[in-house]
Amino acid sequence: MHYFTNRRGRLTTIMKSLNRSSSVMSPRILVFASLILPFFVSMALAEVHYYDFIVKEVNFTRLCENKLMLVVNESYPGPPIRARKGDTIYVNVYNEGFYGFTIHWHGVKQPRNPWFDGPEYVTQCPIAPGTNFTYQVQLTEEEGTVWWHAHSDWTRASVHGAIVVLPALGTMFPFPEPDEEEIIVFGSWYLGNLRERVEESLQPGSTETLPQSDAYTINGQPGDFLPCSINATWRRKVDHGKTYLLRLVNANIDAEFFFAIAEHNLTVVGLDGAYTKPINTRYIVVTPGQTMDVLLYANSTPGLYYMAGRQYLSTTSDTGFDHMNATAILQYNGNYTTTDAPLFPEHLPMYMSQAEAFNFTNKIRSLASPEHPVNVPKESEITTRMFITASMNSLYCAPDLGPTCVNISFATSVNNISWVNPTTDSILQAYYRNISNPIYETDFPDQPPTYFNFTDGGTTMSTVLTVQGTKVKVLDYNETVEIVFQGTNVMGGAVNHPMHLHGHSFYVLGFGFGPFDPVKDPKGYNLVDPPYVATFVTPKNGWLTIRFVADNPGVWFWHCHVDRHMTWGMEAAFIIKDGGTAETSMLPPPAQMPSCDVPLDSAIRNYEALIEKQME
Repeated sequence: MHYFTNRRGRLTTIMKSLNRSSSVMSPRILVFASLILPFFVSMALAEVHYYDFIVKEVNFTRLCENKLMLVVNESYPGPPIRARKGDTIYVNVYNEGFYGFTIHWHGVKQPRNPWFDGPEYVTQCPIAPGTNFTYQVQLTEEEGTVWWHAHSDWTRASVHGAIVVLPALGTMFPFPEPDEEEIIVFGSWYLGNLRERVEESLQPGSTETLPQSDAYTINGQPGDFLPCSINATWRRKVDHGKTYLLRLVNANIDAEFFFAIAEHNLTVVGLDGAYTKPINTRYIVVTPGQTMDVLLYANSTPGLYYMAGRQYLSTTSDTGFDHMNATAILQYNGNYTTTDAPLFPEHLPMYMSQAEAFNFTNKIRSLASPEHPVNVPKESEITTRMFITASMNSLYCAPDLGPTCVNISFATSVNNISWVNPTTDSILQAYYRNISNPIYETDFPDQPPTYFNFTDGGTTMSTVLTVQGTKVKVLDYNETVEIVFQGTNVMGGAVNHPMHLHGHSFYVLGFGFGPFDPVKDPKGYNLVDPPYVATFVTPKNGWLTIRFVADNPGVWFWHCHVDRHMTWGMEAAFIIKDGGTAETSMLPPPAQMPSCDVPLDSAIRNYEALIEKQME
């Protein structure tokens, strides 16, 4: 359910004032007025939207199997949210399921208001079964497509949806107005009970690894090439000669995704809620967590064409992953006859096409126009530099780690710290009350404990073994931060790592392969029009340099957006201190936050009873 109220402000007064004054204004003032008028218009016309999310278990049938799955408003993917730049959104989330979860507003800055950011036990505790919590989502500079998803274990596999952020009233797209638009969400489908499969794999001594998807989906359907799926394949009808804005969301749990449409070119115009220079391409690649705005020109011969998605795999082996292609159908309207199957995009890259993937990624540039400028922090402004390794590891318990430590064959780390969520309180709530111990520690390191040949696949004890911790990095307000993420090949585990930062977007100055060279590599940084994003990939056996200003006080999570890596510990958090004024300080918490002390035994029993009833 969605409804909104207008908040028209003082637009009429502003317009009249400017009109009365224009005859006596100097040309310089008139130019200034023309530049600031869109800002006042957008502020005056900002709207407030209200949505209800009813989250509960619903029966779905895919791949010849019927199962219960937690979804929002009985839909998979979940309902889209639509607003304009600068609007405010309230989403009342009712948990009618059988376990707790949270919702994250991916790509939304939430200025000064981390209370509504959503990562479980970082900024809040889960919304318990039978309760509700209202999120305030404040749009500021975002424009384009962002998204929302659960941020508790792997619940986001089925609890996710798009957020469409239109230009503010009085402004326009920086490209010709499309005739229509469509949301396309890429998802991961798992047979059986995913929550149980994940929990089983994490049990001490388990021989099961975290589950791989059994299919990928396009707008909830696997497509023609999967069992029991051909009659439900998603279709999009188009008119010849029209232009369509496709809003793509990669909600896959683990998979980077190639996407193409047979006999059609695509034009990328946006990424992660910010505009890009147009990229004309036959295919795109999008990492887990990323959103992309793409123009489709319906100019091919009327007929049927497959829209196809295929996993891009960055490992060294092509086994142990979902080889199936997800498909949907682009269908032209009109009077024509065809008895042939839809054409498949022959130009869709194969699974391990690293060159094709980075050929596309290398083309991404910010629009950097007068209406959509970039503001890349200068080298001289950097106050904090961090070099962060992202590694596969193992965790073995020493006697001094205590009785709760568990040997873990598979772990991940950043700077050799494998993250552990608190369980009794959220970090944000503890920070607000000036209580850190035992919830978190403030000594996340700026450097790895040792430097070594990061891409060598080393197996020494010092590189393989990691330690668990809940360590954050504390930053002063308005610090300029530069981070070099370095992928490693420890244990032969080199893969891509799409890194996501909450509460901020960042500039991607550069990326490359091999160990980062602090003398040579910065000479190639893009300081003119670097991508401005919330999620970007650290290449396999390579590096990624980002830069941002820590101007959003609060606690902000950052992590690899491959969920198996995050489950194993590839994440940490920033605490950004207040800036000394009310306008630069974190807002107080809402009157009611989800409780961190809720017994769930009865909910678990109810859930088990429901499963048993379904199996009868």
